Amino acid sequence: MRRNFSIAFALALSLFIYLFYRSDKTVVNEIFVLFFSFDSYVSLRNFIVQNIILSDPVIYSLPGGLWVYCATALSHGFYLVLFRIKFAVALLPMIFAIGLEFCQLVQISNGRFDVGDVAFYIFFWLLAYYFFEAEGPEQNILSPFTIHGFFCLACMLSVYLAHVNQ
Repeated sequence: MRRNFSIAFALALSLFIYLFYRSDKTVVNEIFVLFFSFDSYVSLRNFIVQNIILSDPVIYSLPGGLWVYCATALSHGFYLVLFRIKFAVALLPMIFAIGLEFCQLVQISNGRFDVGDVAFYIFFWLLAYYFFEAEGPEQNILSPFTIHGFFCLACMLSVYLAHVNQ
């Protein structure tokens, strides 16, 4: 219960920040505009930004850290076998997030390297990794495919919603 509430809260907070404080070219914002209108989005965004002031680290580093937290908390107890090697899925969010920062550092991907982002990733990964324990025995995330495994993979894939379309 505690895990589910903290994950839902973290994802909702990240969504809020992305919708109203990040580029309107992110996938999640474009989906929002599809369901409502661009004018409605801009009006709501302007109202929120004028009335709720957030610092740059909260806007630009916290959502990534919260994603690492959620993906790690959901992935406890899962493993994946690749090339006959067993990997703990709980390591993947940290590897992905820091790997993406490294790609930004060497300019393979869009964005800029930020040590603050890495600090948020490490903090939230440690928090989720040591705060939550696996529920039950270790299980392959893909076989048998469970609802918990589905939510874990959905959270991992939700990182696409933060993609900025150019």
